[in-house]
Amino acid sequence: MVTYLDNNATTQIDPAVLQTMLPYLSDFYGNPSSMHSFGGQVGAAIQDARAQVAELLGAESTEIVFNSCGSEGNNTAIHAALAAQPEKRHIVTTAVEHPAVLNVCKHLEKKGYTVTYLSVDGRGQLDLMEVEAAVTGGTALVTTMYANNETGVVFPVEQIGAIAKECGATFHVDAVQAVGKIPIDLKNSTIDLLTLSGHKLHAPKGIGALYTRRGFRFRPFLLGGHQERGRRAGTPNVASIVALGKAAEIAQQHLQTVDREAQLRDLLEQQLLATIPNCEVNGGGTTRLPNTTNIGFKYIEGEAILFMLDKHGICASSGSACTSGSLDPSHVLTAMGLPYTILHGSIRFSLSRFTTEAEIQQVISVMPTIVEKLRAMSPFNSDESGWLQSRDLVQTPS
Repeated sequence: MVTYLDNNATTQIDPAVLQTMLPYLSDFYGNPSSMHSFGGQVGAAIQDARAQVAELLGAESTEIVFNSCGSEGNNTAIHAALAAQPEKRHIVTTAVEHPAVLNVCKHLEKKGYTVTYLSVDGRGQLDLMEVEAAVTGGTALVTTMYANNETGVVFPVEQIGAIAKECGATFHVDAVQAVGKIPIDLKNSTIDLLTLSGHKLHAPKGIGALYTRRGFRFRPFLLGGHQERGRRAGTPNVASIVALGKAAEIAQQHLQTVDREAQLRDLLEQQLLATIPNCEVNGGGTTRLPNTTNIGFKYIEGEAILFMLDKHGICASSGSACTSGSLDPSHVLTAMGLPYTILHGSIRFSLSRFTTEAEIQQVISVMPTIVEKLRAMSPFNSDESGWLQSRDLVQTPS
């Protein structure tokens, strides 16, 4: 039996979503761009899915462009925004973005763009005064995440968007982690472009969508045929699009009961903090996603914790799935200024609507023993260890 608490990395396909998509892998295989009715019925299914995704976002169907994933959505949004205002060469983003945004910005710096990377405080939250100081009339794009994938911290996106609008900048939001977990209503929003990914809300991998506000001067990133009203070339991935539509419909219903996930998350946090000394919630004290907790266990390595959790059939993460495997500390936790003793011993637990209390109780029951064993083997099991002091990683006790 597997206890899966790594839902910010990916989610299981909802059985109802799977049943909805299967006929489009077997019986309904027509090309939706064909003139015949066999393809036309497939095209109609895509339009239904477009309406379902739009409903979840409070958007119009014509504002939804299907694509392959969150990375494609982020790349498309950034390049479309810059193409819309080619005379402007300044971008504002944050130091804690997903690599699908950060690495694009770094690439653009090499192409002559100037990028401002906003800092975060110890809770992982932005300072709106810093945002105001960064955005100018020369800013083409402000791009931020809605919620952080590692800590679950939710940014004040509408306030950020208002600042961007005052200066005439396009506002893009990477909402891959937020869609389906918290309500989003784009009807009266400051957001011009918004990215989502299917496999984060119980649809398959390889499908995503980009919201493009009506009236935005969109320039396609992927050129070719006239699919998606000329905004994204390529034969549509019909089965996955239909699946994403169904997943969006279910997610909207689930938003009414998401408090259950928050209660399980809080139970996990409270019990671990009560039973294990020297640990703390990273990103605590500010608005967070209901399904995410990131806990730092002092003086031990996160990878060792994950290995021992895996022995108990428990899946968690020490950071973003896209960068796990790297020995470098999380760029998100580093940007928060966390001490070395927590930076390397932080674990992310991310729940879903399928998570049960029994699974949470299993984690609560095994974690104290795991941490105790690892600390007993640790060469730096306190802030007073010579190893830490020799490298100036902690203050030497007076």
